[in-house]
Amino acid sequence: MPKLPAITSKKLVKIFKSLGFEIDHISGSHFVFYRLADKKRVTIPCHNRDIPKGTLLAILRQAGIDKNELKNLL
Repeated sequence: MPKLPAITSKKLVKIFKSLGFEIDHISGSHFVFYRLADKKRVTIPCHNRDIPKGTLLAILRQAGIDKNELKNLL
């Protein structure tokens, strides 16, 4: 299984926008994205540091994205 890369929230936001997610709303320092095609909702924390590995795994699970797909999108 591949290791998860260290990724910032800005980079993750760009990836999710390229996957068809749109910003639904912003709640404090968290962006909530929504994709109408499959009705998936994903919350991404926007802080000025790398996203922790466990949080990144949870975000990928919410979106239905595999670790390998994430590496290919980078």
